[in-house]
Amino acid sequence: MRIVLITGISGSGKSVALHVLEDAGYFCVDNLPPALLRSLVETRLKEGDETLAVATDARSADSLAGLGPDIVLLKEQGHDVKLFFLTATTESLITRFSETRRSHPLSHRLLPNQNPTDRLTLTECIHKEREMLSVVEGLGHVIDTSNLSANKLRAWIRDLIDTEQASLTLLFESFAFKFGVPLDADLVFDVRMLPNPHYDTRLRPLTGRDAPVIEFLADLPAVNDLLGDIRNFVEKWLPSFKRDNRSYLTVAIGCTGGQHRSVYIVEQLAKHFSANENVVIRHRQLS
Repeated sequence: MRIVLITGISGSGKSVALHVLEDAGYFCVDNLPPALLRSLVETRLKEGDETLAVATDARSADSLAGLGPDIVLLKEQGHDVKLFFLTATTESLITRFSETRRSHPLSHRLLPNQNPTDRLTLTECIHKEREMLSVVEGLGHVIDTSNLSANKLRAWIRDLIDTEQASLTLLFESFAFKFGVPLDADLVFDVRMLPNPHYDTRLRPLTGRDAPVIEFLADLPAVNDLLGDIRNFVEKWLPSFKRDNRSYLTVAIGCTGGQHRSVYIVEQLAKHFSANENVVIRHRQLS
């Protein structure tokens, strides 16, 4: 059975991700206590299901510690198990809760030694939830949704579940430093020292996927040197990440605006590695 587990911080897009999986034909269960995961898998197997998606969060904090051993056991039984941990900056989460006028799940829950009259503020709820979920954050692939629209998150989730079963999926992501480094990046490379096509009025409205920008950057020795250095670094250390039993490795390439240089480098790296690796491309600042 192919099993996808969705967890993460409230307001980071878990419902959006679960809906994508439901549309893809997965049998979906929301807010399942992790202690019931193995029995659910057994039940769905008896029903003949081949795919299962489960969302869980801090409301089941008491049983989250057992999720890691359960994942190991399910994998030993031959199941393909993936876990996506969705997160976002505190500022982004506060904005989302304010816009939707929804309350945080922990605001209705009394924590140990908490006075019933002392309700947590939204910021305190978010910080407390991060602490409670830290036990599972390292179990899977982290997705930073801080600057993502719902449509872009849907596209990213579709890309991840559409990838073939492989020992490791290599994700190349472009981003703009002015909007912050992606929280889900495993390796970060800064390409802001390269000549910027933004200062050419002919190239400014284009992206690193357009032929004029590609020609401009491909003719620069510094660009080719840096591209080669990044490519060689990833090639050298990729086997070590595979031996570490990683399911995903995110290589983030950043420039000032996330439109030209980082996009070009990501596209070239993806083209090189896709011959032998399972590759996914993300451009955080491109619509």
